[in-house]
Amino acid sequence: MLSLHTNIAALYAQSAANLAQAQLSTSMLRLSTGFRINSAMDDAAGLQIATRLRAQVSGMTVAMRNSQNSTSILQTADGAFGEVSDMLIRMKDLATQAADASSSQADRGAMQSEYDALGAELYNIVTNTTYGGDLLLGNGGGAAKGKLSAAMTFQIGASGSETMQLNLASDMAGLDTALKAVTTNFAATGSAGSEISSGSGANATIDLLAAAIERVGGLRSALGATGNRLGHVYNNLSNMVVNTRAAMGRIMDVDYAAESANMASAQMRLQASVAMIRQNRNMAQLILSLLQ
Repeated sequence: MLSLHTNIAALYAQSAANLAQAQLSTSMLRLSTGFRINSAMDDAAGLQIATRLRAQVSGMTVAMRNSQNSTSILQTADGAFGEVSDMLIRMKDLATQAADASSSQADRGAMQSEYDALGAELYNIVTNTTYGGDLLLGNGGGAAKGKLSAAMTFQIGASGSETMQLNLASDMAGLDTALKAVTTNFAATGSAGSEISSGSGANATIDLLAAAIERVGGLRSALGATGNRLGHVYNNLSNMVVNTRAAMGRIMDVDYAAESANMASAQMRLQASVAMIRQNRNMAQLILSLLQ
């Protein structure tokens, strides 16, 4: 029907032009940002899923840093215990030498002096080793207690249930008792001891030192096992982060090849619609020609 008031063909052309323009704007936005979803209207369900995945990835990334920081704490403690173990072994050597009849009293006096110095340094290491400004080892049986003298909880995942416990409180208390048994310097620094000043005393101290060395070895074993577990935690989290990011990317990221084709198609349809709108100007002239 030819009509001056309603040009159906022009309305169709305008509608097609508006649709093509909207699709062209969407394609240009996606190609500009690199995201297929730039608002909830683009894909409401996809945005919800991607947001949940993003929160999980973020939490796992923090948990990976947690595992590394926790490993650093354990390595610091293990290093300190390594020094303690070396000193205890030297103290045991001194006690073994002092217990022998070939050692004179003057020899035992010199050995006792070295023994006292080692005992004082034991006290210094155990009571002053810190990590991040916090006491790490502490005195398990005394007032000043470090991190290892209480239960430790490591956050190893993005959810509240993903935790790991390390409780060495009883082992630290046992080590404190063992160290106090082998040197008076562990209870009061600077005081001269008499642990190996006699043959019989030195002989009795040998077994006490062996027990202390065993205590330190047990603690280092527990720290090593926990550190190894944290290493596996880190590797597993890294694997999950990679695959979760890949899933999130498939939802959020734009496919440049496909979107470029969509943009080209929208541009051609917009050009065609504009051309048809221009052609519809001749419709009015055709109607007027009927009145001549």
